[in-house]
Amino acid sequence: MRVIVGVSGGIAAYKACEVIRRFKELGHSVRVIPTPSALKFVGAATFEALSGEPVSSTVWERVDEVAHVALGQGADLIVVAPATANTISRFAQGSADDLLTSTLLVTRAPILLAPAMHTEMWENASTQENIATLKRRGIHVLEPAHGRLTGSDSGVGRLPEPSQIVERALSLVLPQDLAGMAFMVTAGGTRERIDPVRYVGNNSSGKQGIAIARAAAARGATVTLIAANVESNLLVSLDPKIQIHRVINADEMNSTVWGAAVHMDVVIMAAAVADFRPKSVSQSKIKKNSADGLTIEFESNVDILASLCTGRSQLKVGALLVGFAAETGDERTPLELAKEKIQRKPVDLLILNDVSGGQVFGEDSNQATLIFGPDGKKSVEIERTSKDTLAHVVLDHLKERLT
Repeated sequence: MRVIVGVSGGIAAYKACEVIRRFKELGHSVRVIPTPSALKFVGAATFEALSGEPVSSTVWERVDEVAHVALGQGADLIVVAPATANTISRFAQGSADDLLTSTLLVTRAPILLAPAMHTEMWENASTQENIATLKRRGIHVLEPAHGRLTGSDSGVGRLPEPSQIVERALSLVLPQDLAGMAFMVTAGGTRERIDPVRYVGNNSSGKQGIAIARAAAARGATVTLIAANVESNLLVSLDPKIQIHRVINADEMNSTVWGAAVHMDVVIMAAAVADFRPKSVSQSKIKKNSADGLTIEFESNVDILASLCTGRSQLKVGALLVGFAAETGDERTPLELAKEKIQRKPVDLLILNDVSGGQVFGEDSNQATLIFGPDGKKSVEIERTSKDTLAHVVLDHLKERLT
């Protein structure tokens, strides 16, 4: 697919580099069109190195190619990130005074704007009227995030994360091959209370589960996301059609999963659910009164994935069940441990992550082995790639089984 990434002149222009990289990783051709002001923040050489294509901001270069028309006519998708108040205003007024605005006016491809500016500029009546005008014309707008801005201030106006921009953009053009399917995805890590201020938890960020939920929604599925202790900034720019349930501990996860799973075509258990919890929880903060340390007695949590496997008769006929295995290995390899797990928990697909050395958790990239059930004899190695790319690989394999 031929993607144009437009870059406006704002401090968030540096994030466009990651947007370009992600599109390239997904196998798309990328052409970058910065405004002249954008080149004051990120140089043309950087954009050319990342995209592998020449970069120009003016209609007066390569005139023989009629670039201000040809680029827009040849595009399959256009993303402007960041879209500043100035660029939004010029686009809304039909200005064509540089290569980016000329391309926006000539294209028939879907356009996604990802605004970024200070809160006061975003909330200004002029900006809001321009946004409303563009939406009426069929332009797609990804609402800005809330967070730290250029200086010490915070508020609405921060550019959404590159992964969110790319997924929302692809949702405009991806084949809706999962339309009519209901997906449930769990993400994050559960926490088990010790006292009012302490808990037992794990390092899962929820990024892989969220990537799968985002990808499934982009391909037309109805998605329910059950998020355990996931940072809010990972959720705010998700497609509003994704139904989000937030939980804290394994018991809450279990009841929420079972409340939703029975209605699903695909159940993907990506969350890291604590295996154990304190047998008793102190109602007040435990004081450090002794030099002998602290002894906590644990008991087992319910194994949600195992209960889904044994209770498959309660799920929809033909529903697919997907599990994750985070392994470090011992005297056996992570792959051997994962194949043992699929024997105990006969899911349709088990996704193995080797998390030794602290890898995978919290990162934007992942490498995995897909192990197909119920016997675990077939497996596919996925080399390290972005978690967004891995999400689509997983969905591609599930799509084959759904059909």
